[in-house]
Amino acid sequence: RASPAESRIGAHHRRPRLRSVHLSMSTIAMSALRARGALFAGAKISVARAKVGTASNSAVAAAPRAAAAAGDERVSRALRTINTSAVKAAAPSPPTAEADPAAAPAAAARTAGSEPASAAPSTDEVAYTLKGPQPQKFGVADGELANVLTASGSFVTRAVSGALCEGWTPTIVEGSPPPGAYTLGELGGRWLKETSDVAKFPRPSAPIKLYEFEGCPFCRKVREAVVWLDLDVQFYPCPQGGPTFREHVKNVGGKSQFPYMVDDNTGVSMYESDDIIDYLYDKYGPGKEKVPTLLRAGALTVLTAGFGLAPRMGAGSRYRPAKMPAKPITVYSYEASPFCKLVREKLVELELPHLMKTVGRGSPKRQELKDRRGTFQAPYIEDPNTGVAMFESSAIVKYLEEQYAA
Repeated sequence: RASPAESRIGAHHRRPRLRSVHLSMSTIAMSALRARGALFAGAKISVARAKVGTASNSAVAAAPRAAAAAGDERVSRALRTINTSAVKAAAPSPPTAEADPAAAPAAAARTAGSEPASAAPSTDEVAYTLKGPQPQKFGVADGELANVLTASGSFVTRAVSGALCEGWTPTIVEGSPPPGAYTLGELGGRWLKETSDVAKFPRPSAPIKLYEFEGCPFCRKVREAVVWLDLDVQFYPCPQGGPTFREHVKNVGGKSQFPYMVDDNTGVSMYESDDIIDYLYDKYGPGKEKVPTLLRAGALTVLTAGFGLAPRMGAGSRYRPAKMPAKPITVYSYEASPFCKLVREKLVELELPHLMKTVGRGSPKRQELKDRRGTFQAPYIEDPNTGVAMFESSAIVKYLEEQYAA
């Protein structure tokens, strides 16, 4: 597929007492270094007059054409199609009768071909109690350094994809930020303000549904697109050997292939990561012609996504017996964060449905979470089944294990 025109993130605005801050990203490696600094260490932000944009130099632009070489499609198709025959024998044999999704009790939630009661997001108001440790920005819990480092592989291979919203524009503002305003930081009587273009795009009335799993590079591409577009998505994890949602996809779609998307707002459902990304950009973004090059590079995109996942050795890809919650867990998260990845791995391996409120850079939901809790940090969860709210990835992973692992 031909590479689209270079996509742009952000625009230069002249305002009184504002100075536009732009990151020059001429190569994927430079993008990764810039993203790492902005996301975790508050590294220096270079001030330039060039627009912030997804790297689209000649090397990256040539990648899709190289990926079109003979045999590439066969490799891509082989990776994309997940063969579950090897794990079926180990998985419990579900009843053949199809359950009513609205009436199925939690005990029967794993009936093949049906969505359990937890499949529908709850609209009930829940009074959440914040538990666990206080959020520590950029802090790593004791014994978790190796996990965080191995979960950071995508910083190098995927650069800013999965970290930024479309049209992300940072600006340095003179003075102090308004009380309660979300900001990346303050320095020398100035503060950094982040905006994006996502408010210009149509928003779905109901969350998009995605059936996928953590260790799949094709699934990662779609998750990155979700962050670019700042969409809230209902995730139904499909780990290898999972008895519920993997079987559901096979029954309704005809094959065990992932990712699989369902949009109840339009009645559209589809396989194929590239088709899903084009659809989301057409329906809820600036148009499929504006899909970032980092998502358009054919086999290069798949390989870099796979290399970024490799250090985790398949974590979050294989099912572990667990109790199905009655309601999906809400998670504030974004794809590029290694801390969020550790929580996602646990959610997937326990096959726990979750509503993902994506909070890439430039997302207005960063301010939303700060308004709710007085601070912003991801990951953050709210569990309507227990009334527990929690920051800190290591504490969340332990909570999910203790609460839902069988």
